[in-house]
Formats: sequence, structure tokens, C-alpha cells
Amino acid sequence: MHTAYVRLVVAALALLAGCASPAPLPEAMPPAPTRIRTGAEVLADEGFARLAGLRVGLIANHTSRVDSTHLADRLHAAGGIELVALFGPEHGIRGDAVAGAYVEGSRDSSTGVPVHSLYGRRTKPTPEQLAGIDVLLFDIQDIGARFYTYISTMGLAMQAAAAADIPFYVLDRPNPLGGVLVEGFVLEPEYTSFVGAYPIPVVHGLTVGELARMIQGEGWMEGIEALDLHVVPMLGWRRAMGWDATGLPWTPPSPNIPDVATAVLYPGTCFFEGVQASEGRGTYEPFKQVGAPGADGKRLAEALNGVGLPGVRFAEAGFTPVSIPGMATTPRFAGVALGGVRAEVMDLALFRPVATGIHVVVAFYQAAAETERSTFLQPSWLNNLAGTRRLVDMLEAGMLAEGIVEAWQAEVAAFEARRAPYLLYE
Repeated sequence: MHTAYVRLVVAALALLAGCASPAPLPEAMPPAPTRIRTGAEVLADEGFARLAGLRVGLIANHTSRVDSTHLADRLHAAGGIELVALFGPEHGIRGDAVAGAYVEGSRDSSTGVPVHSLYGRRTKPTPEQLAGIDVLLFDIQDIGARFYTYISTMGLAMQAAAAADIPFYVLDRPNPLGGVLVEGFVLEPEYTSFVGAYPIPVVHGLTVGELARMIQGEGWMEGIEALDLHVVPMLGWRRAMGWDATGLPWTPPSPNIPDVATAVLYPGTCFFEGVQASEGRGTYEPFKQVGAPGADGKRLAEALNGVGLPGVRFAEAGFTPVSIPGMATTPRFAGVALGGVRAEVMDLALFRPVATGIHVVVAFYQAAAETERSTFLQPSWLNNLAGTRRLVDMLEAGMLAEGIVEAWQAEVAAFEARRAPYLLYE
């Protein structure tokens, strides 16, 4: 992370009364240690005692580490349990598939265990794949944005486990954006998709364990009311922690999120996937820089810096996307010189990624020639990312970014009240 980053310090969110009844509480948490231990590490520290005598299925990827070892390898080597199946999300079990590429079923080269793909022709385990499994584990590092697909995979797997009457364990991990910040439109039902599976804001401020509890408690997935859901909580994590405060190494959860700085910017600059511009794929700084053909990066940077957005500065950026194996083999605007801006977060405690992303989209949209504006927005995808048609309508109506950001404040407040019973950490 850039040395200009500071530790996220904000007031703890007050829990509001009068909300829906919470899902069953997870196992009791012992006193917090001085070092963060993820749910997977807690499970391993116990010698996997909770899984004794069971045949285990594991939904995992390359972020599923216990200290420096892949959780699949630890489970495979553990005595008294049997790892019988692996399930891989987007990017695969070992993280070697590029974004959007279908993942094929295979056999894991390290453990010899069958690998079933959850990103391809099927997106959730089949009854046949779950046959012979006693318990299904989920251990994947999320980044706290609604449209990151790992949380969609988790919900579908919960649904499959419920149908098969198999207990489902979520091994909790930190939200890199912390657990306080909540931003963006709440997804409307008609825009439910694999990049938006639940009625939550773009930045939801939940860990995967908390989200799993909320999915069940709010009935967001059909048929999971009776799911035997367990969350193995982290030790030592607090809601106000940024990633730098966890002491954990960063394992890129996908090829185009190479560092924490990118993860922090992603919830806002990802909107550039829904417009006729580049989100920076095809460079080594995706989501940190955005651009478009003919854009005046100097003028855009000056305009954005003039707004005085908290915690961030912009600089002119020019770049030409190219094919980068393992990151972006067919980026948009490949070989085309683009003008744009590069964002640098100066103060993580003040930075608001979604609000910032809206300001950048509005700046590019308003700077485009009148003839280009009619094709700049790509509603079919932008609606899915925003979770609503309202963003496109507001942009086309010429609304300023401040008005767009204000439009989601009431629904964010309502969501914060609704999520309160499901929170596991202070």
C-alpha cells in the first residue's frame, strides 16, 4: 500500500433497534489476540476438530491460505477428516484463470482431489457433486463490493447445501474496506444478476460471514431457511480496521486487483466497465487509472481536484491498453492511446470510493462531445453495476454528482439498520 495511506479510524456504528430477527449466532468467540487470525486459521489452530470424521467439500481459491499454505493442502494432510471435493469460483482453485474466463472441472494437481467449476456452465454445486459430502466449507477473500462475484458464488452454494441437507461453514475473513463504510444504491430486484445477487449497497461493510448470516436471515435465497449455517469468526478483527491494520499479507483475489490500493478504488472505478471508456485493464494499474479516446486528462484532473473530494487526488494519465497474459488478454481499446486520470488515495479514513467513482463518471460524461454522449453510457451493463436504472436516468438528465450521491443516502441508512442484527464484530 502507498505510504500515504493511513489506518482507517472512524467511530463505531451504533446498532439500531427494531430490525429483523438475526440468524443463529456462530460459535462463541474467545478473547481477541494481538494478531488477526482468519476463520480458516482458527479452524486449523483447533486441529480441524469441528470436522473430525467428516467428508469435506471446500469452496476455495488461491486466497484460501492458512498462514502460507493453501487450506486444501492443510485439509488434505490433516488426520481424521477426508477432503473429497473442491469447488472453484471465478479464477479457479489456484487463481490461474483470467477474469471472465470459464473455469473447467479438473483434478487438483496438489491434492489429487476432484475440482468442480462454479464459474462456467454451472455456478452452484449439483446434487451429484455434493453426494458423499458431509460438510461444505467456504473460504475465499472478498473485497467488499457487491459486484465482486465471490459472494454470489457463496449464496448459490448455501442454497445447494440447504437442498442437500449439508451443514455450511463460512470461514470468515476481513473486509478490505473495513466494516463501517456503506455506499451506493441498494440493488433493486429487477437487476439481480451474478454481479448483483442481493439487495445491498455497492459497498456493504460486511464480512462474508456476516453477509451469509444476513442472506439467510433476510431470506434472500430461496430454500435456505433451514440451512445449518456456521460462521467461524476471525480473532482480533474490528470494524474500523483497514487492511494495513490486520497484519495479514495481501494475496490478490483476482489478477486485476494486485494490491490493496486497487481494491480500495475498485468499487468506484468499476463503473467504467459500464461506459464507453477504459477501466484500466490492459495496463498494470487497472482501476487506478481510467481513460477514453480523445479525453483531456489534464483538464479532467484539474476539474476533479477542484471539487475537493475527500481523501483522494487525481493526476493526468495517458495509457494504451495491451494484452497482458494472466491479467487482460483482450482489453477494450487495445492498441488505442487513451487520455484520462489516475487516482491516488491520500487518506483512507476520508475516502469514499463509490462517491468518487460517480464524480469521475460524471466528469467524463460531461466532457464528452454532445454526439458522443448518446453512446457513452452502456445501460445494459451499467444498470447491473449500479443495481438500478436511476443512475443512467440521472446522468442523462444532466444531474451533478452531488445529487446522485445524495439520492442513495436514505436507502443506505435503512440498510445499515437492517444489517445491524447480523454483525459479529465491534
